[in-house]
Amino acid sequence: MPGKPKTAEPGMIEEGQPAPAFTLKDQDGQTHKLSDYHGRWVVLYFYPRDNTPGCTIQACGFRDNHSKLEKLNAVVLGVSPDDEKAHQKFVEKRKLSFPLLVDPDQAIATKYGAWREKKLFAKKYMGIVRTTYLIDPRGKVARRWDKVKVAGHVADVIKTISKAG
Repeated sequence: MPGKPKTAEPGMIEEGQPAPAFTLKDQDGQTHKLSDYHGRWVVLYFYPRDNTPGCTIQACGFRDNHSKLEKLNAVVLGVSPDDEKAHQKFVEKRKLSFPLLVDPDQAIATKYGAWREKKLFAKKYMGIVRTTYLIDPRGKVARRWDKVKVAGHVADVIKTISKAG
């Protein structure tokens, strides 16, 4: 909610702070660095797993709004622990228009506070908590969405960039 102070989980990067640098490979083995996108808005979203219902809806939402995001000088980068092969299948099946980055050891998810303890039926385990960072053209975190609800999320990201841009 706008105006509501965020209570950050440990490891979460606060708005206004520099976004941590990263270097990750995508579904095709191409390397992506945060610095490659200097001068553009970066929508960096962490999601649990390829081809699951919520992750598919979210990815397709970004795909369907690709031209709007491009007009706003924004690039979308999805990040999950899935491997290149799983990402390739997901990109091909859903005709995604943006890179999916491979974070097999969860190093970047941990750096961004998206790899956290979760609970299911009173059982605790570590996993990706759906989190999105909007990084401004100078490399600072402009906005962070914690525990993202997929419905309406992409529209909120576009609205936030439009207001800031």
